[in-house]
Amino acid sequence: MSGKLTGDIRQAGIAQMQGWAEVKGRDAMHKSFKFKDFGEAFAFMTRIAIHADKVDHHPEWSNVYNTVDITLTSHDVGGISERDLKLARFIDSVANT
Repeated sequence: MSGKLTGDIRQAGIAQMQGWAEVKGRDAMHKSFKFKDFGEAFAFMTRIAIHADKVDHHPEWSNVYNTVDITLTSHDVGGISERDLKLARFIDSVANT
């Protein structure tokens, strides 16, 4: 288990994630993804779901047609952790394939 990221380490971690931003009023990070159609959005979510289950770290997300909104936070530490940054990197790699 990794601990909650704070201060400069947290800021630098999120800054490295292109398009990810802090959620106002929460210790979490968020990004929206747009795809050609629902099928592509659902395939993206499926790849993430399989990986998230393997690493036992699950995103908060919603899907409307071709848009997937993802929020990451580590509930066990009450905020953003290294696990969130790793999952964000994986999500970005899936989105770019």
